[in-house]
Amino acid sequence: MTHHRLDAAPETVHWGFFDATLAPVLTVDSGDTVTISSVSGAPEHLPATARGFTIPPALPAIHARVERKLGPHICTGPVAVRGARAGQVLEVRIRKIELAYDWGYNFIRPGAGALPDDFDAFHLTHIGLDAARMVGRLAWGGEIPLRPFFGVMAVAPPGDWGAVSTAPPRQNGGNLDNKELTAGTTLYLPIHVDGALFSAGDGHGAQGDGEVCITAIETGLVGTFELHLRDDLRLDWPRAETATHMITMGFDPDLDQCVTIALRDMIRLVCERTGLAREDAYSLCSLAADLRVTQVVNGNKGVHAMLEKRYLARR
Repeated sequence: MTHHRLDAAPETVHWGFFDATLAPVLTVDSGDTVTISSVSGAPEHLPATARGFTIPPALPAIHARVERKLGPHICTGPVAVRGARAGQVLEVRIRKIELAYDWGYNFIRPGAGALPDDFDAFHLTHIGLDAARMVGRLAWGGEIPLRPFFGVMAVAPPGDWGAVSTAPPRQNGGNLDNKELTAGTTLYLPIHVDGALFSAGDGHGAQGDGEVCITAIETGLVGTFELHLRDDLRLDWPRAETATHMITMGFDPDLDQCVTIALRDMIRLVCERTGLAREDAYSLCSLAADLRVTQVVNGNKGVHAMLEKRYLARR
């Protein structure tokens, strides 16, 4: 299979939106590998020159030449997959994720986050990233382990949606902000338009479940993805798979509805894999599945259900 490289540049990114009419910047075959670099940060988020951090030339070039629409995320892509059709599933095997910056940023914005009324001033902090030790150096002292992942991975939305913001996660993926989606994980995205049109961005160096202040360690990343078309799967919502767990996800402004979506999809998955009755699958979820709050700050909140794969052997 062919290995492609796609770097963030004014010609290869879209800022803040997904749209089924976006022209692909790269076309690959099913099974091909694509290494994608991403950038993150609007002009107001950049560190001062005196801090000594390196700002990649692509970032100010994108600021100068690319129009921001609807949302905050700079996404590299889209990548079309030959033969992809609506109704199929795109299997995204996340092979490798590396840091692209030696810094990241985090901010609090009044009126946003899990505590929108508790902070009345914009607060920005920069965090040095040590790629050799894989730690972030916090501005107030101390270190935090880095576990990088892409906050945004998506295919194009249905054509009749038009252009939509990257901020809320939806059935096409997008701003999932799921910290389990690190290297070695596989993401499954339901395809809505021919070509699939995969994009990635919103690099995170580290994040807690909830992403409560509205940002993680926001940074640039380089990810290597293996893209496969799946004719044998039918999904309504994104799913993921780690070495040990299956993960279902739900997104909605109401956390209760997020639970409902993620749990119903996990019950469906258990029934498909094991042949258990729905009642038994529901009981199994109560005994062994964990519901986690993915994030609460993106308009559509998120809940993901995690179940160890050892419970999914067919009986």
